[in-house]
Formats: sequence, structure tokens, C-alpha cells
Amino acid sequence: MDAIFAEVDGGQAELVPDPGREGSWTLYVASVAQSYVDMTAPKRLEFEYVRKVARILDAVGKPGEPIRVLHLGAGALTIPRYVAASRPGSEQEVVDRDGRLLDFVLVHLPLRRAARVRPVVADARDAVEAAEDGAWDVVIGDIYNGAQMPAHVSGVEFARSVARILAPGGVYALNVTDLPMLTFTRRLTAGLREVFDDVMLLGEPGMLRGRRYGNLVLAAAVDELPAGLAAAGGKGVVHGPALAKFVAGARPLSDEAPEASPG
Repeated sequence: MDAIFAEVDGGQAELVPDPGREGSWTLYVASVAQSYVDMTAPKRLEFEYVRKVARILDAVGKPGEPIRVLHLGAGALTIPRYVAASRPGSEQEVVDRDGRLLDFVLVHLPLRRAARVRPVVADARDAVEAAEDGAWDVVIGDIYNGAQMPAHVSGVEFARSVARILAPGGVYALNVTDLPMLTFTRRLTAGLREVFDDVMLLGEPGMLRGRRYGNLVLAAAVDELPAGLAAAGGKGVVHGPALAKFVAGARPLSDEAPEASPG
């Protein structure tokens, strides 16, 4: 099967089939790999950071129980498909400002009929600020223009808005890309710690030691993160006193001093 192309707001989108696995595709936007989807097995997750987000989702509530999930950033809807398969009946909303990208993905990689997923074309910050208090059990931030997280969704003000719309026991999970030294991640984490009582950083040990560019995942809760999440993260977990040491001296990101992630 050949690759499929389309022009979207973020540049050229491309769906490339996996030659080694029928029904599996990688989504690229502006030559940046955004998502991998296995249409035959939506619980099979290729990207490591996506598996970390899935571990966070699995720890919320009772196993298999429907939850309410707000996805900020669509990609190829890998995580919404995972939630629909692992927690049938879950109410989900997927927000992305690139309506042409959403249409492209949904036309060529349609959701399963039973999936209760509502796509919304909007800016992530606008959507969060318009949401009702306590509306969501999980908010997932995977918001990127190309390879950069925009500045307006990285500051402490946005974190406060996310905290407001989380239900009791809710979790905010977000994907972060960073360079060695992890300066952006330290500042982003420092901001989360001003808003949330419990914050955890998950990543590959080499990435956490600042040896390369890559993805990290943050989990934050207004009260406490789900029990067992740290153990599920394995060796690549920074939490409690270790996280305090990690962010020591870092100035939180804010609207007054906005900064996008390194691209």
C-alpha cells in the first residue's frame, strides 16, 4: 500500500504504511513523526512515550472502567483509540486546531463505531478555559506545532486552568520533548509543582540523564497520583525528593515569560 499525502494547516501530512505489519501506519506532519497507529490492534503502542501515557491512564480508577478523557492534540488519535479499546464506554473529546489534519486522519483511519470520541477544532487553551470545573478524569497534553510545544500551553497559568477542569482524583499527563540538559522540562515541571500537589516525571534513564533529545512524560494530580504509578514506570521515574532536586533553581514558565519547547 502506498503512502497518503495531504496539505494541512501544519504543512504536509503523510500517512506511511508499516511494511512489516498490515493495518499499521505512521503519521508525519512537516516531516516530523507524530503518531503510530495499529488499526487491527489499537492497544498495541509503538512509541515509548505513548506507552508511558497509557500506564498513567491504566492507573486511573478501576481497570476497564469508563473514564472521561480530554485529549489536547490529536495526531492520529492513537491514545483515544487505546482508551476506547481498553475502557469501552469512555467519553472522550479530542481537541486540535488543525481541522484539516483531523479530517485527513478520520477519513483514512476512521475510528471504530463504538468509540465515543468527539473531535473538536479549537485551540487547546481556549478549549480548556471554556470547559466546566471537574469535567474530566484525565487531561492529556500532546500539543505541538511541528516539533515544538507552543509557549501559551507551557506556563503556570495554563496548568491552573487544567487543574480546575480535573475531577477529584483526576490526572494531567503531558508529553514533553527536550534537548540534553532538560532546561525546558525543569522549568515546565517547576510550574506544575506550583499548581499540583503531586507531580511525577517518567522517561528513559538515558533521557533523564540529559544525554539526548527525546520525549519525557509528566503526570500531575491536585491531590495524589494513583497508587502504583511509580512502580509501573520502572527505573525511569523521578518523584518526591528526587523531583524536587531535579527542578531546584528552575524558574517556572509563565505568560509573562513565555517559552516554547526546543524544536
